[in-house]
This record gives sequence, structure tokens and C-alpha cells, in this order.
Amino acid sequence: MNTGWQTQDRFLELHSQWLTVIGEHLQDETGQILEYWRVEKADSVIILPIQNQQLILLPPTYRPGLGEKTLDFPGGRVPEGEKAVTVVPKILQRELGIPAETISQLTPLNSQGWAVNSSFSNQKLFGFVAELQPTVQIPANFIGAIYPINHDSIVSLLNTLICLQCRAMLLEWWFELTQ
Repeated sequence: MNTGWQTQDRFLELHSQWLTVIGEHLQDETGQILEYWRVEKADSVIILPIQNQQLILLPPTYRPGLGEKTLDFPGGRVPEGEKAVTVVPKILQRELGIPAETISQLTPLNSQGWAVNSSFSNQKLFGFVAELQPTVQIPANFIGAIYPINHDSIVSLLNTLICLQCRAMLLEWWFELTQ
């Protein structure tokens, strides 16, 4: 599909292990030259771990962009060449201290991934629900909060979560569950 937009030049490309920042001049369909900035990042995964009809969240983690600790679901980046579904067990091992075989069911919330910020970034967000075996012991130092799965508890959790990605996955899951 020809959008009529053309890249005129790339005046900056800055790489780090976490992201690439790109500055470009683009010509729009009217001929106007515009300066655009974008960030290329690896795709992300957010996982809603459920055990015994309870959502498990991580201990609050410091977020430099906010300058404070936030309560979040487990999540992480999808390395280049891997599929989102293959990183879920690795993330749960790292962030909840549980082996892959303790996941009794893994359900994707979105199979294509959602654009995190389509005008600024190429990053997609994938969500999964991981049903954990009822008897698996999650080490206490890996648990930040536990929320029972009911309306009042989900409303309380939504009032607590700051991360929009975590909120989006929770709302998507809750919407599907209550339909």
C-alpha cells in the first residue's frame, strides 16, 4: 500500500542493547518535509499468572521513568528470532522462581501483538494467561501481591496498577472472562 510518505534522510541512528533511536526527515503526501523520531525495541510479553483462582503479581520494582516502585505482572522482552510464547516459561522462571512444567495451561490474549505506540515505536506487546499448577510453591520473595479473581478485587487491582501494559492485559483478560 503506497501511503504517499517517503523517507528523505536519516539524520540520527543511535543503538544500544535495549533500543535504537532513529531521527528521520519524511515527506508527507502534500510534499511537506517533517522531522520524525522513533524508537525500535524488541517486542514485549506480559503474563497474568493464575493459581487457585488468584492473580499473582511481582514485588514492586523500581521504574526509572517514573522514579518509583510499581506493582506489575511478570514480563519481559522477546529476543530477536524467538516467538513470544517461547519466552513465557523463561520469564516465569526468572520472575516467579518456578520451572516451566508448573504451567498447566498457557493461553494467549492476543496472537498478533498490539502496537505499544505506533507513531513512535515498532514494539508490539503480547499477553498470556499462565494457569499454574495448584500445588506449586512460589517462593515468598517472588510474590508482591495476590488478588482473588472477583469483581471487587479486579477493580482494586486496576486502581493499584500504574503500568498501562499491565492494565491493558488485565482488562483484556477480564473482558473475555466476563463475556
